[in-house]
Amino acid sequence: MYRELKWKIPVILAVVLGSVWLAYPLKEKISLGLDLQGGMHLLLEVKVEKAVEASLERLADDIKRDVANEDLELDRIKTLHDERRVNIRMVDKLDLPPVKKILDGYPFFSLASEDADGLGLVYQLSADQVERIEQNAVSQGLETIRNRVDQFGVSEPTIQSQGERRILVQLPGIKDPERAINLIGKTARLEFKLLDEEHSLEQALAGKVPDGSEILYQRIVNKESGEVTKESFLVKKRTVLTGETLTAAEVRFDPDFNEPYVALSFNSVGAMIFQQVTRENIKKRLAIVLDGNVHSAPVIQDEIPGGRAQITGRFTSEEARDLAIILRAGALPAPVVILENRTVGPSLGKDSIAKGITSIIYGSILVVVFIVIYYKWSGVIAVTALFLNIVLLAGALAYFGAALTLPGIAGIILTVGMAIDANVLVFERIREEVRIGKTVRAAIDAGFAKAFRTIVDANITTFIAAVVLFQFGTGPIKGFAITLCIGIAASMFTAVFVSRTIFDATMNRRKLDKLSI
Repeated sequence: MYRELKWKIPVILAVVLGSVWLAYPLKEKISLGLDLQGGMHLLLEVKVEKAVEASLERLADDIKRDVANEDLELDRIKTLHDERRVNIRMVDKLDLPPVKKILDGYPFFSLASEDADGLGLVYQLSADQVERIEQNAVSQGLETIRNRVDQFGVSEPTIQSQGERRILVQLPGIKDPERAINLIGKTARLEFKLLDEEHSLEQALAGKVPDGSEILYQRIVNKESGEVTKESFLVKKRTVLTGETLTAAEVRFDPDFNEPYVALSFNSVGAMIFQQVTRENIKKRLAIVLDGNVHSAPVIQDEIPGGRAQITGRFTSEEARDLAIILRAGALPAPVVILENRTVGPSLGKDSIAKGITSIIYGSILVVVFIVIYYKWSGVIAVTALFLNIVLLAGALAYFGAALTLPGIAGIILTVGMAIDANVLVFERIREEVRIGKTVRAAIDAGFAKAFRTIVDANITTFIAAVVLFQFGTGPIKGFAITLCIGIAASMFTAVFVSRTIFDATMNRRKLDKLSI
């Protein structure tokens, strides 16, 4: 027995001291969930149909490029978004068979119809591909939003899909809800487009917009008066470069004017395209467009190698930082709309925390008083194990970085009851053994041995239920499941291992003829 104590006691001390070290200071190590410290609750819907339309446009561009590579003369290619179709018109009937052969390389397209004049083909996007694009839009949107929130610096956010096209976002302790909404909801599609300097902007504004061009605007805010004005630009619809090739975006300051701007870096493909565009368009203007709004339209002074550019636009430091965040995190594959926006006040959280702590204190006091009166010295051992159980639970929550929620507090309270319940099973078994005339040592050995199987069975079934709750539950339910799982593991350690060690240590110091139980 003494040999076992030589390793059991150091193990217990190491676990307890390690838990104290992990949990201290408690306020800094364990964060509070949305229901306790307040924050923002957003329910977003991904406009998956926009992702399908964008994918259809990209496929049309790919087809156009493949047709051109085969030296076939294309009249026009038009996308029919509502019908998920692409309409292809050729100049020569003889070019139609080669085009069909090209489209054979697109397995998710099927021939829907042919024009009567033999010059046109209509291809339909398959239903499976549409569904795949929609699913990818939601999953990619989820990851993009998570990346943005992580860089925003919110502690323990909840970001998860809900249904087929919705995303739930909970941001505990958020101090600037409007900024968070702008950061999360911005699509952040970055495009570089050449200005159409061959046609008149005035005529375009009068309604005569040339084919292949469009009018975009730059939003200008007067820093002194706050007045917002718009500057018009006639740009070519064709995008020469997108943010998909972006590798870095960081805030820098202009040394001459001390104004912030966003410096961009592209990967090798983007750098090659950017160098080619700047080489072929020297002294022309290149518009930097984000979500359909022009941020700047500088003149290309020279060829720009290395794949580096910058976005200027009269930013504040905060606006520049947010823009850099969303560009680094990537563009959303489809726009999102806010279906539900609720701000939870911290007063509710303080009230919940106070009541939760009060319930834990009162419940623990009642349990301690009862267990000490009913089981005497053995009850003191059970109370010691219960205290260590709470210490271990706090250390584990701090180690895993779990956010404490109101259901989590409920899980802790349940754990307190379960920890004592295991000791009660052991003590009642020991009492039975003492009644039939066994010695104290034999009664303790038999009591722990016979109760162990019952304790394990009860805790394993509860643990399985908690794992299922964690796997399939939402945020608050997961908080309850986490504390319950950790509490079960801690109570098994304290109620069986620690309690038995204390009994053994007591028996080792002095021989007991009668057990206080």
